[in-house]
Amino acid sequence: MSITSYATLQTAIGDFLNRDDLTSVAPTFIQLAEAQISRDVRHWRMEASTTISADAQLENLPADWIETIRLSVATGSGPATLDLISRQAMQDKRTGANDVGGVPRYYAHTAGQLELYPTPNDTYTLTLDYLAKIPALSDSNTSNWLLTNAPDIYLYGSLLHSAPYLVEDPRLQVWAQLYSAAVARLNDESEQARLSGSGLTMKVRGLG
Repeated sequence: MSITSYATLQTAIGDFLNRDDLTSVAPTFIQLAEAQISRDVRHWRMEASTTISADAQLENLPADWIETIRLSVATGSGPATLDLISRQAMQDKRTGANDVGGVPRYYAHTAGQLELYPTPNDTYTLTLDYLAKIPALSDSNTSNWLLTNAPDIYLYGSLLHSAPYLVEDPRLQVWAQLYSAAVARLNDESEQARLSGSGLTMKVRGLG
């Protein structure tokens, strides 16, 4: 049976576990798998970009943000990339003698927000390039790019998270190995796609 949708994924979970009483909990297995997938998968299809009108020390991150790739500010001479600094370095700058407003040059991740320094003295347009969460599957969002391209990650991840519910499942190690291998392959494919045409080569996993 092909896994092409949220519904067929749930059916496959029951089939692989040889259980017909998991209808109410299969969505939870998938939700838990998605949380782990967001921590493990790093793929070019997760890259997103948005603009932020920044006029304050702290600005909100997008709801689907996982990690920042690049942050830049529009200036009269073109975009300028902001430097990422630690929260301690940010605090040091703010307690120093030069804590004045201006065009942001540095940023830190503070309490789930972007902290900018200098604090904007006007409204500036920031461009945030970031890794976004994979859109969660649901009855209304029945598929996404990951399910289309790597249904095995979804299946093995869901099976892996079924083990605590099933209390004891000797297949846990198998699911874990299959999941890890599928994630590694997808991440390697993404990295290879980035390097293709750049003249660079990637070390093959497992080789010297």
